[in-house]
Amino acid sequence: MQNPSRNEIRSILDQAETIAVIGLSPNPARTSHMVSKAMQDAGYRIIPVNPMADEVLGEKSYAHLTDMPEPIDIVNVFRRSEFLPEIAAEYLQTKAPVFWTQLDVTDEAVGEQLRQAGRQVVMDRCIKVEHAIAK
Repeated sequence: MQNPSRNEIRSILDQAETIAVIGLSPNPARTSHMVSKAMQDAGYRIIPVNPMADEVLGEKSYAHLTDMPEPIDIVNVFRRSEFLPEIAAEYLQTKAPVFWTQLDVTDEAVGEQLRQAGRQVVMDRCIKVEHAIAK
């Protein structure tokens, strides 16, 4: 799986304002919460996608990506790799240009499907770490 170059990742992060986080936990001890909080503190709008939560990090939580009433720049996935085909199918119903999965979350077939659909794909990378490197 070929991820974008460091310069391309820097550009993605520089252009983004809103990140939808699939699997964002309301539990502050969970990695999804810590990473999303750091990105929120860095100035990004974080929108939780978690059907089990009403609100996370002060933002209304949505059950599905397709429920969001506003544009999304990056979809950041904190779910296991086995869920990626289902998540990608819903993602393709949005206009979000970037599909990003966290560490150890990969599916080459899904990545290729999304690239063929004209979307940018970053897999198996921590967005918080990439943001720190990009700055």
